[in-house]
Amino acid sequence: MHINILTIFPEVFDALNYGVIGKAKTNKSFSIKLQDIRDYPVNKHGQIDSKPYGGGEGMVMMAEPLKKSLNNIPKEKLGKVIYLSPQGALFNNTKAKKLSKEPSVTFICGRYEGIDQRFIDKYVDEEISIGDFIISGGEIAALCIVDSVIRHIPGVLGNKDSSKNDSFSNGLLKGPQYSRPEVFEEIPVPEVLLSGDHKKIKEWKDQKSIEATIIRRPDLLNNVKLTKKQRKLLEDLASQSIL
Repeated sequence: MHINILTIFPEVFDALNYGVIGKAKTNKSFSIKLQDIRDYPVNKHGQIDSKPYGGGEGMVMMAEPLKKSLNNIPKEKLGKVIYLSPQGALFNNTKAKKLSKEPSVTFICGRYEGIDQRFIDKYVDEEISIGDFIISGGEIAALCIVDSVIRHIPGVLGNKDSSKNDSFSNGLLKGPQYSRPEVFEEIPVPEVLLSGDHKKIKEWKDQKSIEATIIRRPDLLNNVKLTKKQRKLLEDLASQSIL
């Protein structure tokens, strides 16, 4: 997979050189090109933004520097062009999986009050948001999305089942996790996890997954197709007044 990122702060993406994603980059599971929009100013003063027509707060990134930055990317490596925007569709795990199958993706990182709408209309294929809150620019949003997408590329994670068992992989949250020691500040690891009984352990994890979803994100249950066993578990939890 090849990823292009148009930004005025390419150094932010040094974060992709670490951990699982950094290893995937070293192993060439994906490649990345950082395009500094400031390399294409409209004048000798290095201008890439201007006051908005009609008035308003702040500045708007101009279309011309964005267009030139985009044109610097070979067409065969451009792929889907995505603008990180509060107006975009909400990003989720399903979208991450879908994007991981794209041969190339280009992310546009806006700043200030956003970018000229004419550039969006002509060159952007899709707008994506990471949530109903405002951050200083699209760079942090792009980092989140790239990290999430790369994890779905086969071979990136050491354990092939890791992404399958993550939160949201089946539409539900993941339950609690425990490690050594067996007792921490007088709190023991749940006995079932020490039993060696894989069937009981799976049943316990399934129950805790549904409990976590009910308590923290009940809205997710509206969009997930539960198995017969999971529906029965929900009924049992309801009878215990957990719902």
